[in-house]
Parts: sequence; C-alpha cells; structure tokens
Amino acid sequence: MTPARILIVEDEDKLRRVMQLQLESAGYEVDGAATAEQSLPLATLADLVITDLRLPGMDGLELISQLQSRGIGVPVIVITAHGSVETAVQAMKMGAADFLQKPFSLDHLNTVVEKVLAVQSLRAENQRMREQLDQRYEFDKIIGRSPAMREIFHTVERVAPTRATVLIAGESGVGKDMIARAIHQHSPRKNQAFVKINCTALPENLMESELFGYEKGAFTGANSSKPGKFEQADGGTTFLDEIGDVPGNIQVKLLRILQERQFERLGSNVTRKVDVRVIAATNVDLRAALEQGRFREDLYYRLNVVPINMPPLRDRKEDIPFLALHFVNKLSKELGTGPKEISPAAVDRLLDHSWPGNVRELENTIERSLVLASGDILQPADIRIEAPRNSSAASGTQQAPILPEGETLEHWEQMMIREALRRANGNKSQAARMLGLTRNALRYRLSQMGLEAGPVDESDGSDR
Repeated sequence: MTPARILIVEDEDKLRRVMQLQLESAGYEVDGAATAEQSLPLATLADLVITDLRLPGMDGLELISQLQSRGIGVPVIVITAHGSVETAVQAMKMGAADFLQKPFSLDHLNTVVEKVLAVQSLRAENQRMREQLDQRYEFDKIIGRSPAMREIFHTVERVAPTRATVLIAGESGVGKDMIARAIHQHSPRKNQAFVKINCTALPENLMESELFGYEKGAFTGANSSKPGKFEQADGGTTFLDEIGDVPGNIQVKLLRILQERQFERLGSNVTRKVDVRVIAATNVDLRAALEQGRFREDLYYRLNVVPINMPPLRDRKEDIPFLALHFVNKLSKELGTGPKEISPAAVDRLLDHSWPGNVRELENTIERSLVLASGDILQPADIRIEAPRNSSAASGTQQAPILPEGETLEHWEQMMIREALRRANGNKSQAARMLGLTRNALRYRLSQMGLEAGPVDESDGSDR
C-alpha cells in the first residue's frame, strides 16, 4: 500500500524539518514548503496539507481558499500560535480538518495526522461506494450487487415489457413491493394506475366488495355503487400483496380474472371486462399451502407464470455495506442530521447481524443510529440493533425446556389457541394477532381441531 504523502507549509525552517523527520519516521512521504505560493504546485500531489496560519505573503487562510477554488480537495491541518484559537476556528469553518496549537508535542502531531488521514480514507471509501451505487448496483432505488439480486434485476428487465403474471416470493421486509413497482414502471403500463392490495389487511367479509366493487343496495350501508380495486387498475397493474392469505371463495374469483379478465360486482349480474396486469407476492410457502388444501392449484399455476424469489438479507450480505450507505445518505437528509459517513467497523457490526427483519429492519436500524449518534461518523457503538425477543441464549442464561414435560407440540398448540380465544372473548382477529398468525392461518388450525369457524361480527369487521 502506497504511504500517504504529506505537505508541510511552515516558514520556520527548524520546525518544518523536525516535523518532516517525525512524519517520515512514521512511514509517510513528506514534502516541505516555506511559503503558501511555493506549496500550491505540490498540493496537487498531497494526501494531507499541514500549514501554519501566519506565513509571509499569502497566509494559511488564503491558502485554504486557493486550494478550494482550484478544486484540490485535500484535507488541511492548520498550525496556530498560542492565543490565536479564534483564527483556528475560522479556518475550521472554511473547511480545515483540524488544528495544532503551538507548542505541540510530536506525539500529538502523529495523533492528529493519523486521525485526519483515517477520516479522509473513510470518506474516500464512502465516496467510492456512492459512485458504485450510482453506476452499477442500483435498479429503481433497489440496491444489490449480489449475484442473486443482479439476476432479479435481469428478470425484471425482461418481464416488464410483457403482460405476463409475476409471483414474487420472499420473507417480510425483503423488498417485494419495490420489485413489483419496478416491473410496473418499466412496462408499457407505467403511465396507468398501480393499485396495491394488501390481502392481509382486508377483513374477509369485506374482501370481495373491495376487490370487485359493489352495487347500491348490495348490503346494508351500500348507499351507492362503488368500483373495486380491479376496476380502479383498469389499463394498469394490480399488485396482490400476501396472496397466500386470500380465502378460498375469493381465490375462485381471482382465477376468473386471470383467465377471462371478467368479473361481476357484488350485488350485480352484469359481467364486466377489465384489462389489468397482475403481480402477486407472498411470504408463505404456497406449495405447502397447496398440499394442505389452503390454496387452489389452478390459481397457483396462473400466478406463477414468472417466479421471482427474493433472497433474505442474511443470504446476500455483500449488499449490506451498499444498503447501509444508501440509507445513511437518504435518512440523514430526511432527518436533518447533516451529512454522515459510516465507518468500516460499523459496517462490520452490521455484517455480524442475521437481520431477521431483512432490509426493513436494516433501514430502521440506520434511522435509529443516525438519530442517536453523537458524531458525523457512525461508529460501532452508534449502531443500535434491536435485541431479539428471546435473548437468553445470547446472554448465557439457562433456557427453560421448549415444552412442558410430558406435553406434545400438537396439544400445546391447541392449548395456546384456546387460551388466546378465551382472552379475546372469541374474537378470531384479535386471537390471531396475539398468536402472530393471519386470520386464515388461525381458521385453518381451528378446522384441524374440529372447531366451528363461527359467525362474523359485523360491528367491527372482525370474525368471532
């Protein structure tokens, strides 16, 4: 590795020579100049300039100004006499990296030089990564240099101009929504509507009317007709997020949309045609759902024309430094924290984490770290990673048995479901949230237990 080149601008010959010998003994290449005018041609070769503020002719402040006007972006350390701190502060405001106050020890000289060069190296590395982001590793604001992500970008470019249906699979937080939007934006439909439908967020008793619309009087409260999501997306793209949570009766109607581009509004016998491109996403294994009878095989194959499998962040760790820098740039502007950099040690800390929440968790972590960081450079101590819910293994404490002695997993699961229903007073939506399940997953487990699904409480849209 080439040693850093340092330029010393000091009119006191003895001090300049002592500093030069000290820095050369530390492994640096050192040039010297007695005046600012003599230093300017040498500054283009330097990695660092150390200049006295008081010089014959052009002074240190004028030298800093000249370097900046000529586009020489070299860091500058200024030397100031005792009692001239105000001038040093002025130099720092002009862009000087640090200052040395006379008299200073040679050890202190080494320390300041090492610190400034380390920061300069860090900023150069961050800038290199920014340039790579701009040139090679970004597709519609989706960051990825890993082979898996590059292959996904290639697939998006090939499938976007067509009207083929796409099924995007992957864990929560991997960026399925962004891939869907990228496909739409690179398609001939980009100037038409992109309508996202979160299938998990729609109550089952409202899903049909939300997707396909309804006529006046179709049900209590339907005081006027309303088009559904598919009609709103006519000519554009419909994104069915978490398609695995769609109940069976709606799956039949979705299959018809895909096959015939036709549907009827709720409460109507009039068949309507619609021209939509369908993109679906799931964080569950639809093949397993097929085997369990929770998802229609014919609908699966209609959706899975072009599959895109998004890898979890833990399987593409080479993307983490670029994602982290992207979020530092983006969020520091949004939060008003000022420009920030991220140190290699902080990146190493990010690389050590498994990221169960994927890219979404990484973004939240960077945002938290920027808010709480004390300096302009994120260090390992600034990286505030949320502790896992069960951290006893990490802390070395003894864990309780996975199941109570004598219990089977099936019996224990049934006990937990019954207890959640009891606490929720029979409200299945609330019980599902307590258990960390979707409503449909809970209903499936209840059917396996031989329990009735029960009536729907229409007062709050929750089934009981």
